Amino acid sequence: MAIEISKSYEPRETEATLYRWWEEKGFFAADVKSERPAFSMVLPPPNVTGSLHMGHALNHTLQDILARWRRMQGFNVLWLPGTDHAGIATQNVVERNLAEQGKKRTDFSREEFEKIVWSWKERSETHILQQIRRLGCSCDWSRNRFTLDEGLSRAVREVFVRLFEEGLIYRGEYLVNWCPRCGTAISDLEVEHEASEGHLWHLRYPVIGTDRSVVVATTRPETMLGDTAVAVHPGDDRYTWLRGARILLPLMNREIPAIEDTFVESEFGTGVVKVTPGHDPADFEAGRRHDLPVIRVIGDDGVMTDAAGVYRDLDRFEARKRVVKDLDALGLLEKVEPYSHNVGHCQRCHTVVEPLVSTQWFVRVKPLAEQAVAAVEEGRTVFIPRNFERVYFEWMYNIHDWCISRQLWWGHRIPAWYCAPCGGMTVARETPKACSHCGSGRLTQETDVLDTWFSSALWPFSTLGWPDETREQHLFYPTSVMVTGFDIIFFWVARMMMMGLRFKDEVPFRRVCINGLVRDEQGRKMSKSMGNIIDPLEIIEEYGTDAVRFTLAVTAVPGTDIPFSLSRMSGYRAFCNKIWNAARFLLLNLDVDEPVAEDEIERLLREPDLALEHRWIVSRLDEVIERTGADLEKFFIHEASNLLYQFFWREFCDWYIELVKTDLSGPDESRKARARKVAGYVLETSLRLLHPFIPFITESIWQKVPHDGETIMRSPYPKAIPGRRDPEAVDSMLRLQELITAIRTARATNNVDPRRRISVTLRCGDEMRHFVEGQSHQIRHLARAEEIAFQHEFPKAGALIQGVTALAEFAFPLDDAVDLEVERDRLRKEDRKLVDELAGLERKLQNTGFLEKAPADVVAGAQARRGEVLELLTKVREKLGRFPS
Repeated sequence: MAIEISKSYEPRETEATLYRWWEEKGFFAADVKSERPAFSMVLPPPNVTGSLHMGHALNHTLQDILARWRRMQGFNVLWLPGTDHAGIATQNVVERNLAEQGKKRTDFSREEFEKIVWSWKERSETHILQQIRRLGCSCDWSRNRFTLDEGLSRAVREVFVRLFEEGLIYRGEYLVNWCPRCGTAISDLEVEHEASEGHLWHLRYPVIGTDRSVVVATTRPETMLGDTAVAVHPGDDRYTWLRGARILLPLMNREIPAIEDTFVESEFGTGVVKVTPGHDPADFEAGRRHDLPVIRVIGDDGVMTDAAGVYRDLDRFEARKRVVKDLDALGLLEKVEPYSHNVGHCQRCHTVVEPLVSTQWFVRVKPLAEQAVAAVEEGRTVFIPRNFERVYFEWMYNIHDWCISRQLWWGHRIPAWYCAPCGGMTVARETPKACSHCGSGRLTQETDVLDTWFSSALWPFSTLGWPDETREQHLFYPTSVMVTGFDIIFFWVARMMMMGLRFKDEVPFRRVCINGLVRDEQGRKMSKSMGNIIDPLEIIEEYGTDAVRFTLAVTAVPGTDIPFSLSRMSGYRAFCNKIWNAARFLLLNLDVDEPVAEDEIERLLREPDLALEHRWIVSRLDEVIERTGADLEKFFIHEASNLLYQFFWREFCDWYIELVKTDLSGPDESRKARARKVAGYVLETSLRLLHPFIPFITESIWQKVPHDGETIMRSPYPKAIPGRRDPEAVDSMLRLQELITAIRTARATNNVDPRRRISVTLRCGDEMRHFVEGQSHQIRHLARAEEIAFQHEFPKAGALIQGVTALAEFAFPLDDAVDLEVERDRLRKEDRKLVDELAGLERKLQNTGFLEKAPADVVAGAQARRGEVLELLTKVREKLGRFPS
């Protein structure tokens, strides 16, 4: 009895229902009582700032493929989802929303503002988690976590206090990157440097007690108000006379020393540099070496401070203009040059970052980094591709102390309290009742919060219940693989390595699989300003989840950016439709109630008269199974998906199903039974192979084919079977395909009506003839041949189309295949058309005016077209030559 299946696959009607069923049945859940081998991943937690983008879609698709594959292999899979509070980013979003209402953060108390952000978080997180579900991600939703939830907050406090007690966290004054718009310190990694066309101002500083002066060059004249020295390189012989001199700082009339230091680049400007410890990282370090005072002339809000004298209360960029104007009026502006340099911008709000000296909290990272470097060097964690290990090492070898405090209201508040009476500081896991120094109860908690990446660095173990000892940590830590983008190797991967090794004494993941960025079809980064953003949900609505996933998978070369193409998306939607149509055809013809067991296939393969097409497709399937597994083991998801695409469409659909159609509809019950069994077996096995990549359509079809088990996602992933390969069958089928394809191509080239049957003559050696005769029914069927004849010589008379393949030479009479008069007329018209076009091109290319005035690409295009027309004309005349006149 045929199995009923709708004519077309409708993703919208299927995906939501299937996903809800999967989730309700608990198919995604890990089992802490299981003795099966564990496979675990943590989802890189998306920020609760709005919605997911194509980068998330790529990353989540790759992880889900791995999770579903391992689950089908029998692993106890934990894929733990969650979201990140994303301190600066989320607070910025909420503050922008308030600004649209004419309000600002400071209109509220801290507690009131936090409630507003929590409300935003709930809405955004709900939307994000629903998007992840729409992608088909098989996460264990019973374990969903948020970086500010109670358990993770406890882990954050525990790590902070331990590092503080070990002397690895300290509070001190240091020069940091400061965003005036966000009102907080940010790390080096959160600064984006952009090329800027600016100026290099050359300023003249008088040398006290002489009639001489020195010229310094700067890109930021406003900071000169905070200069506390000028410096030269000790090896620069031009300035030996300056040793021990005192300089009069223009505009401020403050005496500053001339110093010598190797940080000066003698080739820059005049070789004399201004030293502003309060506003430049290199100057800050030089100031420490020479015990220079630190003067802050720019405030947290980007406005000049009282220390800037008459320039106080001016915006920093307005102050720049005023300083330059005043120096020029005093005759101290030597010259101004155009200058290209990189300017740091806040990653979140794009404001120009200001280096400022500020009291902040820091982690001494070198001891942590040493462990993390050793773990990768020893191969305990491996990057894929391996070249990203060099990127990791380069940053880790040159790492600086990590500024972890942020001047925000949203985030993990630093667990430190200050005592009003004695000024002491108490760091504790729980809110202290009294000062640890004097016993006073007058304590005020630190207002700063921790850098978002501090809590994210604990993600692989804090989500498993740490600091408590849990069964989850025993089973699932370290995690098996981390799939993430190369752009957060420093932000996140390196920090997870440091924290995991410090607090779990083990790497957080065995493999780091680096995926590229999703770009548009021109290779450009997607951005709102360029208008090339693609919303994953919109294309899922149009193309279906499986087509979106497969497009991402097949293009996801590890570590390489992906040019995302909607035209390719259409192609893979067609692939999904091909799968559905092939399955529908077979299900209407299978007429079987039970799945085909492996031992049945083994028995069939041992039958001496089993048709070539059956032996070939089973052998090719086994090879594809082996190669797919090997590719997935190496995280070559793009290779595996492309292999399955080629096998199912090109080999199974275009060849095998076409080859067995005559058996399925023919009168021979024995041949029909064999075709049904092999076709059903290959279809069901292919669905299991494809399931991790395109889960919805494969589950939909699998539920209709004879199968064992409740869901395809819990059925076994196919394994290659030793001894099942049949190289002879594969080689024979390749030869047969070559012959049939050659005949088909000859038909198409000569405009033979696809419906018209032709008479084909074959010429081959005796050893091949037996094989070809045995396959003649397939040649007649697929080459649309009325009859197949074998001859030693082809006829000499009449128009004859001929071809040669490894299996045989073939020929068919043209007058038998086409209406000679109609075809001759068509070719003559084509000949005249090409001759006319060629004449026009010749006139154009001989026209001196055209050659001189036309753009080079237009001339080149005309020349290229001339070559194409000549080639087409040659082919048309060759065809005309085959027709008797």
